[in-house]
Amino acid sequence: MSLESAEQFHARVAAATDAEGRLPVAIEAMPGWDVFPFELEGLRIKPLQPLVDAEPPRQGEDPASCYCRQPVPPGKAAWIAWSNERWTLSEIGSQLPVTLLLQPRAHHDVADLPDDLAGEMGRLIVAITAAVEELPSVGRCHMARYGDGGAHAHPFFFGRPARMMQLRGSPLLDWEENLPVVPEDVRRANAGHVGRRLAERLGGTGPAWEA
Repeated sequence: MSLESAEQFHARVAAATDAEGRLPVAIEAMPGWDVFPFELEGLRIKPLQPLVDAEPPRQGEDPASCYCRQPVPPGKAAWIAWSNERWTLSEIGSQLPVTLLLQPRAHHDVADLPDDLAGEMGRLIVAITAAVEELPSVGRCHMARYGDGGAHAHPFFFGRPARMMQLRGSPLLDWEENLPVVPEDVRRANAGHVGRRLAERLGGTGPAWEA
């Protein structure tokens, strides 16, 4: 069986659109979930766009231009919650109790991580998840890898607020944009807990702002 091309996939999707090029809202799917954050009345899907000629280049496709090869911007190091000689885990601002970004120091995307780094990333994922889920304001640790904007591996870890059942699952980030800002000292305290736990479990250095 031959693999489907991008053109074949797009044509199949386009065949399901209406006269304006819109797909129907799949009420039985995510919009029907109790965690879907938007009211259905008036909800429409944007018209389907044509295929682009090629995927646009991402920042860092040329390793020489990747931020990992550039000097660390002033102040950026102060956001590191945990690090060792091969990895950094940074706290990044969001409207969730904690949002963390894991990155290898060497220039690799997820698909070309050497086996030793891939194994280390697996252990880090487990340890980060466990530490995030210890936070009293967190019900679950969500993890995401997109990679559409940057060619350097950077999986995210999101602390889903505890006992807020509307924020479960994939709609979490739709909700996140509309939540009030979490004070920086609260985020730092949460990220600091994760960094210290990683240092205890895997070695390395804990939160830079506590050094």
